[in-house]
Amino acid sequence: MTHLAVPPAPAVAPTSGGKSVTLQFNDNTLLPLLLGDHDRHLVRIEQALGVRLSCRGNRVAIAGDALRVDIVQGMLQALWRRLERGESVGRPEIEAAIRLADAESDPRLPLSDVPAIRTRRGAVGARSSGQAAYMEALASHEMVFGVGPAGTGKTYLAVAQAVAMLQAGKVDRIVLSRPAVEAGERLGFLPGDMKEKIDPYLRPLYDALHDMLPADQVIRRITNGEIEVAPLAFMRGRTLAHCYAILDEAQNTTAMQMKMFLTRMGEGTRMVITGDLSQVDLPTGLRSGLRDALDTLEGIQGIGVVRFGQRDVVRHPLVARIVGAYDQRDAARGEARRERERPSLDERKQGDGTSQ
Repeated sequence: MTHLAVPPAPAVAPTSGGKSVTLQFNDNTLLPLLLGDHDRHLVRIEQALGVRLSCRGNRVAIAGDALRVDIVQGMLQALWRRLERGESVGRPEIEAAIRLADAESDPRLPLSDVPAIRTRRGAVGARSSGQAAYMEALASHEMVFGVGPAGTGKTYLAVAQAVAMLQAGKVDRIVLSRPAVEAGERLGFLPGDMKEKIDPYLRPLYDALHDMLPADQVIRRITNGEIEVAPLAFMRGRTLAHCYAILDEAQNTTAMQMKMFLTRMGEGTRMVITGDLSQVDLPTGLRSGLRDALDTLEGIQGIGVVRFGQRDVVRHPLVARIVGAYDQRDAARGEARRERERPSLDERKQGDGTSQ
């Protein structure tokens, strides 16, 4: 039987004030999958977490700061258990493990301790500490706001939770909605009937559904009303009972539209509202309904708010760096604007009457 052991004798001398551990992996068919081509997985972990890793035969030695060594040891053991279960370990899984290990305020190792959403197509696991907190909020709150940049899995995980609850019989149907085109939802200039006009703007929701369910099930459940995908304008005047309702791209709602959607909540309903406040497409001067709702509702019992950051971006690593660059630019512009608007000392004195 495959097993993993920690021999007492370290293979690498610990640094001053540091620690050294050696892991032994007794399955030579799985070990290359853990290491990656030319040990690239170990190199990536070294770069990200500041430890020294070396592999000889079927042993991997870890040396460095004691806390970091413990983290990497837990990471490698968790990744090895994935391989033993027949699951894949590639670049996405390595990056996910690094994000979870490097969450200073909320470390979540080993990976087996991170919550998973279980659908009939398999378990959907967290790939960052923000995602783990979000999944916990989805499981424990009736209404959840997921706010943050693109690529953090806000919509995908919400749809996964909705499908899991539908398959478990905890809700009768799923309602997925988003503002079509813009807050005003002016669709008249587009060709085709109403369905053809709005489908391109709802496509991300369909894509998430198809990742969770076989295509024939998606079609059948949409046909019989178990799954409804509709623009926000179609929600007016309805009461959503015993369903899982998701409002995506909520930053492009007005305050009135947001209030309308939130007050559709009926008995036995869960609601998730997702959006990115850095990508508001509303006309200048019109306040985002998502921002208005957060300012009004955050802290109310039963409502969970999870804010994602750059470290939670789970697409290509370059996407996280792009998000970070835009955030830094926007912060610098905001500071420059505040400096320009800040009155001079003389103006302040004149304003309060201290200068004659």
